[in-house]
Amino acid sequence: MKRDAWQDLALGAVLLAVAACLPWFGGSYWLSIGVTIAMYTVLATSWALFSGPTHYISLATTAFFGIGTYTTGLGIDHLPYWVLLPIAGVLGAVLAGLVGLATLRLSGVYFVIFTLGLAELVRQIITWVQNFSGQKGLYVLTDITEADIYWQLLGLAGIVFLGGWAIGRSRLGFALRIIGDDETVARHSGINTARAKVILFMVPGAVAAIAGAILAPRYVYIEPLLAFTPMLSFQVVIMALLGGTGRLWGPLVGVIPFTFLWEAISASFPNQTTLLLGLCFLLIVYLLPKGFVGLIESVRRWAKSREGYA
Repeated sequence: MKRDAWQDLALGAVLLAVAACLPWFGGSYWLSIGVTIAMYTVLATSWALFSGPTHYISLATTAFFGIGTYTTGLGIDHLPYWVLLPIAGVLGAVLAGLVGLATLRLSGVYFVIFTLGLAELVRQIITWVQNFSGQKGLYVLTDITEADIYWQLLGLAGIVFLGGWAIGRSRLGFALRIIGDDETVARHSGINTARAKVILFMVPGAVAAIAGAILAPRYVYIEPLLAFTPMLSFQVVIMALLGGTGRLWGPLVGVIPFTFLWEAISASFPNQTTLLLGLCFLLIVYLLPKGFVGLIESVRRWAKSREGYA
C-alpha cells in the first residue's frame, strides 16, 4: 500500500474526529458554518472522484441534490426518515446512470452544457407537476436538529473519503486515470470506457442525492427554485478546482476558505454574487490551474531540489 494512500486516509480520519466535536463547543453560528462546510465537502469530494480523473466537468450536482431534497419532502409523512436516505441515494444513482448512458459519449463543452441543462429540466418538470396539483412547495417538519444534520453529513463525508480511497486503489480508478490521460488509448487497451465512466458517475449522483435528503429538514420549506438552484453546481466545481482534484483531500482545502469568502461576498454584495462567482472561477483557472494541491506539491518539489543542491 502506498504511503500517500495511508496519509490521505489518516488525515481524513483525524479531521473527521475533530470536526465531530463542533456542536459541543461551537455556537449556533459556527454550527451553521460547519453544516455548510460539511455539505460542500461531501459534494465537492464526490464530484472530484469522477471529474478529477476523467476531466469531465459535470454541472449536474444540483439535479441530484434536488432529487434527494424532494425525496425527503414527499416521503417524510409516509416513510421513516432513515429509510428515505437510501431511497434518495438509489434515485440519484439511477438518474446518474441514465444520464451517463445518454451523455458520457459526449466530451468537452457538450457534456458541460448537457449536465447544466439537466438540472433546469428536472426543476421545470417538478414545477409543472406542483402547479398542476395546486402546490407551490413542501413543508418538511421533523424533530431533527441542525446538530443531527451536521453529524449525518460528517458520516456521509467519511463514507465518501473511504469510498474514494478504495476507488483510487481499484482497477476502476486505474482505468479512469487512463481515460483521463487519453480515452482513445484506453479503448485500445481493452478498457470499456463507457461502462467505467457510467459506474463512477453514479457515485456523485447518489452522494449528492443523499446530501439533499439530509438537508431537507434544515430548509423546513422547499420549492423547486431552492432545491435546484444552479448556483450550487458552480460552487461545487469552483471549490473542488480551488482545492485541487489531484488528491483525495484536495477539495476540502478549497471548501473551507471559499465558504468563508462566499459568506463575506453574500453579506457585502448580495446583488452581485453571480458576477463575483464567475470572477472567482476565472481567477482560479488562470492563477491556480491545479488548485492548492498543485501549489503545495510544487513547493515540496522545490524544497527537495534545494535539499539536493545543499
